[in-house]
Amino acid sequence: MSSMADQQRIHPVLDVEAPPQTSPTVPLVPQGTSKSDDQSYPPFHRTYPPMNSKPPKKRSCCCKCLCWTLSLLLLLILILGITVGILFLVFRPKLPKYSIDRLQISLFDLNSMDSTLSATFNVTITARNPNERIGIYYEGGSHLSAWYTETKLCQGSMPKFYQGHRNTTVLVLPLSGQIQNGTGLIMAVQEQQQRTGNIPLRLRVSQPVRVKLGKLKLMKVKFSVRCGLVVDALSANNAITIQSSSCKFRLRL
Repeated sequence: MSSMADQQRIHPVLDVEAPPQTSPTVPLVPQGTSKSDDQSYPPFHRTYPPMNSKPPKKRSCCCKCLCWTLSLLLLLILILGITVGILFLVFRPKLPKYSIDRLQISLFDLNSMDSTLSATFNVTITARNPNERIGIYYEGGSHLSAWYTETKLCQGSMPKFYQGHRNTTVLVLPLSGQIQNGTGLIMAVQEQQQRTGNIPLRLRVSQPVRVKLGKLKLMKVKFSVRCGLVVDALSANNAITIQSSSCKFRLRL
């Protein structure tokens, strides 16, 4: 039995034709060092995208357009200023003057049925144009009103007319109106007259005009006149004395 077991054993046979395997005699990594210590890396350089030294063409065109626009605007302002200066030196414009010369009251009555106060005034206004080379066209659409404190008593308008050079025009303008619940207003006017002996009124004018420079007719503008006057009474069919009056002119473009 033992001899048969020895015959069945398989023993490795060396391959004579295979090359002999040799183990390295020198270690790949020296003793006491790590593998990473023996490796070297090239220096790190950050790369930047190339920058254009010249601005884009679109931006350059926009800058040129803006510069041309600003230059043209400044040139127009300069030409306009020179033109206005020449016109001022040639025509020597002066503001028109206005005064209230007379006030007549034909109706100032309180209706006892509904307490409505009816008022009718005739106001005489003198308009003076002191300019030698400038005419004034008074256009339609004017508004004229008479006030006591903050209450509008009556209203009207100015007629259309042309006022020439160095001209003085006298206008008699009718004003009419109604005030609801006028009992309190009548009592306030009477108390004012008894306490001070006079009654303050205000006259407001809003007038569109065109100015004529020589043969040139300019665009339509509006001006306003604010007049303050003090009268001795406020009653119908009586002689009204204007104790003082003053008017201020203001141009509105």
